[in-house]
Amino acid sequence: MLIGVPKEIKNHEYRVGMTPPGVLELTNRGHEVIVQHDAGHQIGIDDAQFIAAGASIGDDAEAVFAAADMIVKVKEPQASEIALLREGQTLFTYLHLAPDTAQTKGLMNSGATAIAYETVTDNYGGLPLLAPMSEVAGRMSVQAGASGLEIERGGRGVLLGGVPGVAQGKVVIIGGGVVGANAAFVATGMGASVTVIDKAQHRMAELDFQFKSLITTLYSTALSVEEAVLEADLVIGAVLVPGAAAPQLVTRDMVRKMKRGSVIVDVAIDQGGCFETSRPTSHSDPYYIEEGVVHYCVTNMPGAVARTSTFALNNATLPFIIRLAEAGVSTALLKDPHLLNGLNVCGGKVTHAAVAEAQGLDHVDAASALAA
Repeated sequence: MLIGVPKEIKNHEYRVGMTPPGVLELTNRGHEVIVQHDAGHQIGIDDAQFIAAGASIGDDAEAVFAAADMIVKVKEPQASEIALLREGQTLFTYLHLAPDTAQTKGLMNSGATAIAYETVTDNYGGLPLLAPMSEVAGRMSVQAGASGLEIERGGRGVLLGGVPGVAQGKVVIIGGGVVGANAAFVATGMGASVTVIDKAQHRMAELDFQFKSLITTLYSTALSVEEAVLEADLVIGAVLVPGAAAPQLVTRDMVRKMKRGSVIVDVAIDQGGCFETSRPTSHSDPYYIEEGVVHYCVTNMPGAVARTSTFALNNATLPFIIRLAEAGVSTALLKDPHLLNGLNVCGGKVTHAAVAEAQGLDHVDAASALAA
């Protein structure tokens, strides 16, 4: 199989879909890889390193898309990239389709087979290709929130760790999954007062055991969320429903009642966000103020630490890339129900139920779509 790795073009996105060690694994197995010129330059991976691993270099995105049987990316394809996809081609990347009707329609019209990292599952009920970036985003969320609390950002001027004689800042994390646990790890390390809200009793027990007296866990109800949010200096939205739009758990009215200059970091913004006042932002203009509250809603947070994120992501995706290349896309998907869960669009049809429900589209069973 010929695998194509284009340069990412989303705002301030410097990650790359494959690393030289990953390329070498594929070329050693007899596959071909074409990488766009300077795809990894910003993070210290130059064309010569890809060439040494056995890749060829494409001058531009058009050359990579035209040559490849499967495109491996990081972020969802932008409009100009969707236009380059063709029938029979496979796209393997983060998609986050639920809140993005335009992208869904573009992929359907392309005729390509689109597999989303974020909906591939594993034997443990987890999301193995989302987890590494969730770890990065969770840890970054506290950094972003701490910066937002500074006066020059419009924040209330609170140091999360406090100082002797002055109380530490209050951090509320809505969602105790991978993002929430990593946010708690950094927030407790900074000395903040941390509360994690979740609905799963077993997950709260795990977090309680992990962090002991360093955090407080709360069962999620509308009242507990509101009370915690109104007391917080920093609220981190870490809620995920795989493949679906994120539930909006914090209303505009709640935000309006928050402390002036407090901060919201919505890590769920890729799936539409879990605050009613959230709207997507970019690394070039990450913060805005609404209802007196500083918001950070960057849709590709791990892109800010692109080298770390690239290697972490490729460690997770490489086994699946190899499987798709070795067995062929249809065979690999049908043999592995967890990989099949990643199939979002095939043959012009939406094959993920949560995406179809979010957009009011017809849903076609993934295996049936492949057979057709």
